[in-house]
Amino acid sequence: MSAGFEIREATFADAGAVFALIRANPETLVPRSKSDILQNIDRFLVAAAEGEVVGVVSWGVLPELGSARHPSVEIKSLAVAESARGRGTGRALIEAAIERIEHLRPEQIVALTFVPDFFRRFGFREVAKETLMHKLYTGCLNCTRYDSPFTCPEIAMARLAEASA
Repeated sequence: MSAGFEIREATFADAGAVFALIRANPETLVPRSKSDILQNIDRFLVAAAEGEVVGVVSWGVLPELGSARHPSVEIKSLAVAESARGRGTGRALIEAAIERIEHLRPEQIVALTFVPDFFRRFGFREVAKETLMHKLYTGCLNCTRYDSPFTCPEIAMARLAEASA
């Protein structure tokens, strides 16, 4: 427990609150259906304060063809309730997610974000979107906000294995 909240693994009972938090941030997050959240609940962490979910983060393994020579994991769906901002909730969620992801030993952890300075604090650096084509094809291709992933203002960031050592 830190700053009045605890970071824990999400449970099925948290799915509605997770859905609501993601839905409350349409300008910065890709929408996720409740069924997607439920199917991937084992890849979600929540910040809980007084029994209420006030923050969420998840991750997903990015696909590769053939053997996993350059495995990447994407951090996604980072959201913090307005009432819990400025108390280290986002930082604690990202640190806990990185800790879990590192057990998989990926070559890199990636994020597409509107707040690159926040991710820089954790060893992420800006990379060209072209280096994340597997992400663009699996996640960005169906985005209805922008004509192309390359016109989207999100910044592609990566934390290489060396940065996580």
